[in-house]
Amino acid sequence: MATPMTADELVAALKAEGVTLAERSGWRTHNRAGHGSWGPVNGVMIHHTGGTAPSDAAIVWNGRSDLPGPLAHGYLAKSGTVTMTGNGRTNHAGGGDPAVLAVVADES
Repeated sequence: MATPMTADELVAALKAEGVTLAERSGWRTHNRAGHGSWGPVNGVMIHHTGGTAPSDAAIVWNGRSDLPGPLAHGYLAKSGTVTMTGNGRTNHAGGGDPAVLAVVADES
């Protein structure tokens, strides 16, 4: 388990790896506030919708009627640009494929 990166550390790490980034206004404080502390980090989940921007980007930011946003820390567009959409806890629909991922239960 790892201590979560700050927003600045995450941006710096992604840029150091050559990731093209965009920062949506307000992403540094956009999170699942009130649901426990942020961390420790047990892993990273990468998810795709297979859809198109800007509708998917809006869903990642706002969430859905049954699951509030943000739904991820970043939205990866087909152009290759990652737009930062959340910092801290974010929501994700589902536990992933158990054949490749062991999700740790979050009781908060």
